Amino acid sequence: MDKDDMRIETKATHIGQEPDPLTGSIVAPIYQTSTFVFPSVEEGAARFKGERDGYIYTRLGNPTTFALERSVSALENGEKGLAFASGMAAISGVIMAIVSAGDHIVADECVYGCTFAFLTGILSKYGVDVDLVDCSDLAKVEEAIKPNTKIIYFETPANPILKMVDMEGVSKIAKEHGITTIVDNTFMSPVFQRPIEWGIDVVVHSATKFLGGHGDLIAGVAVGKKEFMDYVAGTTQKDIGGVLSPFDAWLILRGIKTLPVRMKAAQENAMAIARFLQEHKGVEKVYYPGLPSHPQHALAKKQMSGFGSMIACELKGGFEAGKTLMNSVKLCHLAVSLGETSTLVEHPASMTHSPMTPEARQAAGIADGLVRISVGIEHIDDLLADLGQALKKATGY
Repeated sequence: MDKDDMRIETKATHIGQEPDPLTGSIVAPIYQTSTFVFPSVEEGAARFKGERDGYIYTRLGNPTTFALERSVSALENGEKGLAFASGMAAISGVIMAIVSAGDHIVADECVYGCTFAFLTGILSKYGVDVDLVDCSDLAKVEEAIKPNTKIIYFETPANPILKMVDMEGVSKIAKEHGITTIVDNTFMSPVFQRPIEWGIDVVVHSATKFLGGHGDLIAGVAVGKKEFMDYVAGTTQKDIGGVLSPFDAWLILRGIKTLPVRMKAAQENAMAIARFLQEHKGVEKVYYPGLPSHPQHALAKKQMSGFGSMIACELKGGFEAGKTLMNSVKLCHLAVSLGETSTLVEHPASMTHSPMTPEARQAAGIADGLVRISVGIEHIDDLLADLGQALKKATGY
């Protein structure tokens, strides 16, 4: 069966996961090596020139990481994937391959804290200008574009307030101006959203999260057109060197086999928790695109096949109530990151989004009392019981 005819559950099980042709091993081998032996000087020279296929040095390519890149590229319906040492390595590697001093980037005002720091801090040191706008408003995206704009960058849903961006709309604007679009798809994974299908040029992931799925590795992946991804591989990935180890690539391949099952189970739990929070007297506001009350629920239904397992909420009593909630959970873990089998709660303003200034967080809609929940695959009754007792302590309800 051709991969284009496969459903995503089948792709996750088979693409990049083929039995080893040498031994018949049903699990892909870990090529835990730094370098590869050439059969001759001529062969080595030909590989370095790109005249012949073959492996040279693991920073330049490795069979295990290549299997992962094939897997994620197939899941995203892209042409080529690249594996990086972290999500931030993927984001920075792709962006730095595009921009030069004097260039301009339009980015959404609500992004992960370290992405914000990279865009507004590191890039500014090298003469790259960045404007942060509300990319959910297509008119503001169009207005922010300059003659030197090279990239439009955003997350959808955005971390942590679950704001949606119309990918088809932004892509149309970008193509009219010859601008590259980059979307962080970490929150949804390819199971529920595939940005390339909506015209986006490059998709990035923190593979630490749902793709790995078990909280035991740090990794990143980028997917796009082969010509561009080959350019990234031969420049910023190779020369800056933020590449993934073969063992971590193998762990992600292992996680991907259960990705569709985990995503669907976590989403089912998240929907139940979102409804529970929405009806709770101690909760002021719930952010979850699966709720009809979400202002962009219709857009979520259009461009996603599921609503994911990320929730944010604000409690009556603000930050102090949220702090009490997070200090009172027993089954849920107070920890950053997301997308693993356990449910995690965290405080964006003081944790994941602390690199942003208070003014930037306010502009992005990240309240000081906002609590983010990454819902896991525990039994829903146990999760509801834990959140219920914590909410009672935090709000009195």
